[in-house]
Order: sequence, then C-alpha cells, then structure tokens
Amino acid sequence: MSGRPEHQAPPEIFYNEDEARKYTRNTRMIEIQLTMAERAVELLCLPEDQPCHIIDLGCGSGLSGETLTEQGHTWTGVDISSAMLSVAKEKEVEGDLLLGDLGQGLPFRAGAFDGAISISALQWLCNADQRTHNPAKRLYKFFSSLYSCLSRGSRAVFQFYPENSSQVELITSQAMKAGFTGGLVVDYPNSTKAKKFFLCLMTGGQQPLPAALGVDLKEGAANHISFSQKRDRTKQLRSGKAPKKSRDWILEKKERRRRQGKETRDDSKFTGRKRPSHVW
Repeated sequence: MSGRPEHQAPPEIFYNEDEARKYTRNTRMIEIQLTMAERAVELLCLPEDQPCHIIDLGCGSGLSGETLTEQGHTWTGVDISSAMLSVAKEKEVEGDLLLGDLGQGLPFRAGAFDGAISISALQWLCNADQRTHNPAKRLYKFFSSLYSCLSRGSRAVFQFYPENSSQVELITSQAMKAGFTGGLVVDYPNSTKAKKFFLCLMTGGQQPLPAALGVDLKEGAANHISFSQKRDRTKQLRSGKAPKKSRDWILEKKERRRRQGKETRDDSKFTGRKRPSHVW
C-alpha cells in the first residue's frame, strides 16, 4: 500500500477522530506544520503592521491558523474533516471554521480575503475519490472560486507534496486557467528531507516570484534554527492548551486586538498579575 495518505482513503475518512488527535499531538508534525505555515505567510508578502483577513484552506486542527493569529491576522479556516475541526474547536482557536469540500468551490463573497494559505492539502484534490470526481474540473472549480473571493493584488500560497511532474502540471494549468499568475517556489531543492514545494499564485498581474531558500546556503543551518525556536510553542500546542498567560503573553494579545480594531482594556500595573489562591 502506498505511504501517501491521499492514496489510502478520502480526507474526511482518513482524518478520523483518532488520526486527527494523533496528528495534533505529534511533536514532529507540529514543528513541521509551524515552519511551513510561517514560510507560507512570508511568501504572501502582506503589508507590515497591518492586520489582514486570510483564508486557511485545509486548516485541519488550526495549527497553521495559530501562526496567523500570532502575527496579528484574522482568519477563516475550511476543512473537509469534521474530526479535525472538532479538535480545533476544543483548542478554542481564534479563527472562524467552516466544514466544506474545496473541490466544490468556496462560498464566500467577492474580495472577502486579503490572502490565502494552505499547508499539505492541495494534493488531495488530484485524486478521484468518487465516481463523479474529475480532478481537473474540481481543481478548476476550486481555483476559480478562490480567485473570486481574493482581493485584487493579493496572493495565495500552497505548500503541497506533488507525486510527480504530471501532478504539478495539472495543478498549475488549472490555476492559470482560473486567472492566476505565479509559479512554483522550491525551498532547499538539493535536500531530500528539507525540500518543500510552494505554489505562489497572484491575482494582480505577473509579479516576480520570491526567492527560494537554501539555493546558495548550506543545507540544514536555517532549518535547525527555525525548528529550535519553536520547541516551547510545540509543547503547548501538543497539549491542546493555550499558552501560559504570562504578563508578556497578555500584553501581546491585547496589542494584537488593538491592531485589529477590537475593544480592549487599557494596560495597568495589575495586567497579568498572578492572583493568590484562597482556601476557605
């Protein structure tokens, strides 16, 4: 049997309750997910110090959404697995969640989002899980509806695992047919383990593609730093609990709410103060 998950069962079946919780609590998977999500947001080239509304396609249990939240953005997640979304709800992620099949298109108004990211989900649309499924038609339906709900000049970045060059051609051809420009960015192309594919799509005419990582640099150095910086966050996400509510964490969250235009209480000397416990 193939080791690729998309060959074993449709996503709504493969990511059942057990698999969803295992995926969310696997330290290695969390580290990889966080790294790829941060890279995807970087490739979006969003305006600095300006909160944006991003759609997370195939959001799963909200791991990539955590990155968007930490960077001050609001987000809406779409996923076909109800088990994955249930885990996201238990974690009380700050994004809005929608159960849906990407291959049937996105039900959002025109220009609703300032960008889109997707981590490890796009390759699932290349499979025909039902007799009525036509991968090319489903990809076109998805990309055309995504193009409509993105604001002009925005980007969509997909990290995915292509099975072969034909699959890459199928995906890119349907994206271009739907109106997107852009192309493929391959980070660490000469590395077996660190190599990652990012499809960068643009809605505002032809723009230069971002530079790939690891082309002229020694392999391993950048990845090692990136992974080690996430060790504490990984433990927090693995447990399914919110980060510790220290004073710094509370101040960062309040500042993020202010940037989003939300009503927020003023800071004071009591902000984040640990209250003594009482025994009656």
